[in-house]
Amino acid sequence: MQGEYAEDTALSGAVHAAQRGDEAAFRIVFRTVHPRLLGYVRSLVGDGDAEDVTSEAWLQIARDLGSFSGDADRFRGWAARIARNRALDHVRMRSRRPVSGGDETQLADRPADSDTAEEAIEALGTGRTMAFIARLPRDYAEVVVLRVIMGLDAKRTAEVLGRSPGAVRTAAHRGLKQLTALIERPQEEREEEGDVPPGEGQQPGGVTQSAARTLKEM
Repeated sequence: MQGEYAEDTALSGAVHAAQRGDEAAFRIVFRTVHPRLLGYVRSLVGDGDAEDVTSEAWLQIARDLGSFSGDADRFRGWAARIARNRALDHVRMRSRRPVSGGDETQLADRPADSDTAEEAIEALGTGRTMAFIARLPRDYAEVVVLRVIMGLDAKRTAEVLGRSPGAVRTAAHRGLKQLTALIERPQEEREEEGDVPPGEGQQPGGVTQSAARTLKEM
């Protein structure tokens, strides 16, 4: 908890310094937020386009930074909303048909509330966590990524998605329940069905079971 507070304090200070034109501070902001933002975008548009879409989002973040007002938590939500809009723009362009207001059904359709969320990511590794999340229904996956990977609370997640905090909490609960079930499935069953995330099996049982127990506590 103290680590999170220290990170939030440092990020808030870096954001405010970057708004005053401090380039070194902006680099700190980028290094702090980019990995999680990239993970979120990857869940929306897939691996192939995630880097480009995230780069476009950072261009807008840098351009509009002066208009931002708030702390570290609000900044993460603001950045996530920009990234989501860029993802929708990208999907509309890719489909070559204009969609008024954005068509969320075109986002990558691939079938995280307390401190324990970060413990789950540490136990599995972010890459393997994302591989499991990618198997969730899209609506659940996006909420789980915003809560677990981006570290947003229900209110900020609701603002990004344009949904109510109650709906976000429900989706997060159901998504995490399904995620736990996926993680707890015996590795042999997943191998038979070709449903084993990259890197799984290197440490049989221990790491995956630990992450599953962690998610159950959320």
